[in-house]
Amino acid sequence: MKCLIVDYMHESIEQDLREIGVQPDYQPTITREEILSVISEYEGLIVRSKVKVDEELVAGADKLLFIGRAGAGIDNLDEKVLAEKNIAIFNAPEGNRNAVGEQCLGMLLSLMNNVVKADKEVRAFEWDREGNRGEELEGKTVAIIGYGFMGQSFAKKLKGLGVNILAYDKYKSDYGDEQVKQATMEEVYSEADVLSLHIPLTEETRSMVDYDYINQFAKKIYFINSSRGEVVPLDGVCQHMQEGKIKAAALDVLENEKLKTLTELQRKSFEYLSKSDKTILTPHIAGWSFESYERINKVLVSKIKDFLNEIQ
Repeated sequence: MKCLIVDYMHESIEQDLREIGVQPDYQPTITREEILSVISEYEGLIVRSKVKVDEELVAGADKLLFIGRAGAGIDNLDEKVLAEKNIAIFNAPEGNRNAVGEQCLGMLLSLMNNVVKADKEVRAFEWDREGNRGEELEGKTVAIIGYGFMGQSFAKKLKGLGVNILAYDKYKSDYGDEQVKQATMEEVYSEADVLSLHIPLTEETRSMVDYDYINQFAKKIYFINSSRGEVVPLDGVCQHMQEGKIKAAALDVLENEKLKTLTELQRKSFEYLSKSDKTILTPHIAGWSFESYERINKVLVSKIKDFLNEIQ
């Protein structure tokens, strides 16, 4: 059984696959056109984000049994087409959830204590203590939207810090405990001091957190997005920052991460955010740790192994 790997992976992936009887073909620089010409030869395919796995890509993939997505989101996979062709999908949110949780906590604390702003000022020989007076996290209410692997990891990091945690997940039930309250959106809008997104990109969630969504919050909020950029139109974020509804924002993802292809509106929003001293912008690195890089391999290979045992 052969598996084509079309993105860069931790070096352990080849040995891990061999140990379960799968022959890896590691081609991280392969182009889409080249994939189309050879995909018929493989039973497995492992991708990150480079390739859109759509009807065209798998049309001639008559041997293909599974696709492994090295990460959490599967928005670059056409689930309907793959289901019709009976091709299994495996992703690895268990592999990078800890890194996401740690990054979100770090960004939130940095926002509330003006760490990035203060660092820049000191480097420029400006010593402004009063202008960088921070807010304490203890006693605040943090709302987590989406309570899967990533949302739960962030909640785990928050426990012990004296915060109230509200979690909302439209597709889960009975997930509250003594430290995390299963909340309605009405409770989130009414009580939250912090909003953190942990939802996948789907047709339902695309552009969901827009100006009107944020406008429903009763308090001024800190805003964190480490999920998918397309969930949040940034013009709404900018407008709420100007109006004071959003105190500060930490964005690990953007609605268009190909910065050379920004539309006029996207460029205007990006320029505002990049110049603001109330933002933290990082290049989609929540979950991108050295540890998660290897752990994702272990999770994927374990799922592939279980799948192969089932069909044999």
